[in-house]
Amino acid sequence: MGGLGTFNAPHAHRTGRDRRPRRDGLALVSEPGTDGLELEERQSLRRVSGLRTELEDITEVEYRQLRLERVVLVGVWTEGTVEDAENSLTELKLLAETAGSEVLDALMQRRQKPDPATYIGRGKVDELRDAVQASGADTVICDGELAPGQLRNLEDRTKVKVVDRTALILDIFAQHAKSAEGKAQVELAQLQYQTQRLRGWGGQLSRQAGGRAAGGEGIGGRGPGETKLETDRRRIQAKMAKLRRELAMLRTTRDTKKANRRRNAIPSVSIAGYTNAGKSSLLNRLTGAGVLVEDALFATLDPTTRRTQTSDGRVYTLSDTVGFVRHLPHQLVEAFRSTLEEVAESDLVLHVVDGSHPDPEGQIAAVREVFAEIGAQKVPEIVVINKADTADPLVVKQVLAREPHAVVVSAHTGEGIDELLSAVEADLPRPATVVDVVVPYARGDLLSQVHESGEIESLDHAADGTHIVARVPEDLAHQLQSL
Repeated sequence: MGGLGTFNAPHAHRTGRDRRPRRDGLALVSEPGTDGLELEERQSLRRVSGLRTELEDITEVEYRQLRLERVVLVGVWTEGTVEDAENSLTELKLLAETAGSEVLDALMQRRQKPDPATYIGRGKVDELRDAVQASGADTVICDGELAPGQLRNLEDRTKVKVVDRTALILDIFAQHAKSAEGKAQVELAQLQYQTQRLRGWGGQLSRQAGGRAAGGEGIGGRGPGETKLETDRRRIQAKMAKLRRELAMLRTTRDTKKANRRRNAIPSVSIAGYTNAGKSSLLNRLTGAGVLVEDALFATLDPTTRRTQTSDGRVYTLSDTVGFVRHLPHQLVEAFRSTLEEVAESDLVLHVVDGSHPDPEGQIAAVREVFAEIGAQKVPEIVVINKADTADPLVVKQVLAREPHAVVVSAHTGEGIDELLSAVEADLPRPATVVDVVVPYARGDLLSQVHESGEIESLDHAADGTHIVARVPEDLAHQLQSL
């Protein structure tokens, strides 16, 4: 379970007056029954062991230079098994470390649903505050999206900064965005998130405008004015409108390139999947693209497209895309929609799965949820189970049983790559029209197009030209038949 320990302090079955709530917050987890949750289960915050960040390979001087945030993780387990809950918190730990944090402690509570006021329940906030003070943490990260009221209440009670899963992912995206489009997309997503969580403080809430402050209107121009909150919100809305205009201009360039590929009938293949599943490594292995490969979540935000060809000479494009994650923030899906549409508009999707992950099937389900949200659920799909060199063979076998159209590969060692290329060739769309023509030697340009975008069944050199029987796109067929 990804290095996670089980919950501590197993206890014997207690009855009568001995069945008292534990005060140390370390109770054994049991599956909820039909009668609802046990009182003791609902009243306990459980410490999850094995989630502290190890910093043994870093000197104290380097640590002070990095100034990592010291965080405590908090999760609410509402459904699924213990393993599901621990996997989710383990992923939150990886996200926190990717953002540049040192994880000091991890707590989880079993509830039927998060508390609407404080996420973990009013009484449990005191225990969380004690854990924060004991560990010296300066930030609390919650494994869920917090409402503005929950965020405010937790900060007021714990006296440290509180961020939720959505803000954490947005922060990672902001660190990794490199291109102008990527930066604009991330900023737009952050502003969409912040506009619902603006807070005003005391006297700043209301500002009246008069005289020079009112643009010279003076008498007759005074009024209640805008509150500070309204001013901030208006500025954010104006900035969002500007970013949307910039993204629309950048999208025009992307659409022009896609139109050229469609005109030349070049099939497109998208590499999509869970973050850190090895998509960029696979693109490098298949095309020699030289894309940055890093063992970190969301290392790739800017899509990369490379041109390659099948063993029989058909040309197609391979595109690396941004990785997905459980509960991918809706703001990111909206902001990155133009990028994610690369997947929806492709002819084939290579759905890359981390075979060494404790829950690859959960990753597959999370990615397919995003596919459905962007309209890509009907695109032909090959499931690529990556990292075969480190994966548990039993886990790989279970995934293969559920996903019959799957290939097991290792982008690191090259295992299974030939089988994957054969599967891609078989699933690529085939040209629609069969032609049987003689191409004059003077029209070598047409013959070159046949080689590039068609499938040649036979080719013979005659006195007056090249006799070919081939399957080609409809536009090219018209040009050949008019010779």
